[in-house]
Amino acid sequence: MEEIPPDHPRAESLIIRKRLALAFQQGIVVPEGLAAHGRGEAFDYLLGERTIPPAISAAKAGIALMLLAEKSVISVNGNAAALVPAELVELAKLTRSELEVNLFHPSKEREQKIARLLVESGANQVLGIEPEYETTIPELSSARRKVDRRGIAQADVVLVPLEDGDRTEALKRMGKKVIAIDLNPLSRTSLSADVTIVDNIVRALPLMCKLARELPKDKEYLQEIVRAFNNKENLSQCLRTIVRRLEELAGGSHLSQEPSR
Repeated sequence: MEEIPPDHPRAESLIIRKRLALAFQQGIVVPEGLAAHGRGEAFDYLLGERTIPPAISAAKAGIALMLLAEKSVISVNGNAAALVPAELVELAKLTRSELEVNLFHPSKEREQKIARLLVESGANQVLGIEPEYETTIPELSSARRKVDRRGIAQADVVLVPLEDGDRTEALKRMGKKVIAIDLNPLSRTSLSADVTIVDNIVRALPLMCKLARELPKDKEYLQEIVRAFNNKENLSQCLRTIVRRLEELAGGSHLSQEPSR
């Protein structure tokens, strides 16, 4: 990977873009994934490229759900695998969750490459790559309808980082609890999920791992976290944060701190 000067004002963002570009060249990420990242990055600008308090609350509720689950599954697409493979594996181990490859633009070769990347990052098992275990999500026509009978099909809680809204809605109709990571608080994914973490996945996954290590494993404590969380109100807080930031920027108070492109 071409070296990016550490003092470049957009160093972190450029590193992420380079990682995705390299993953595209390796056949892990598709062109549509690059476009999706650009859309998310635009919302990250609005958040100030930081993890805001509502995202921390949502991450805590999400981890509580995963720890309480009978069967928790982390759905993995190309962008997530390219950006946070080690963190996905760590979170799966900390929450006793399965990892399952699920793609909107699938190919057997791409599925195998993503699974291999996860194994190289420490995963013991990756679901979603063996045709004999394949089943489908009812009332869903996209390729994401294909899931593993041992994984998402049986799960009561599913983490869907960088997800599309159709499958989130379909999973909800199946009675599953859905945790989403989505920088757009207005997307169908965000609005449909039980818990939406409005944050960049490169910040959200390390935070979730930290919370999974630190939260008490007391069932009543975890249940209270879930009961106290309101996704609609949390999304409203995220939108209010964006509005306040835009008002501050429009007033010129932070224009000098705005990152250069």
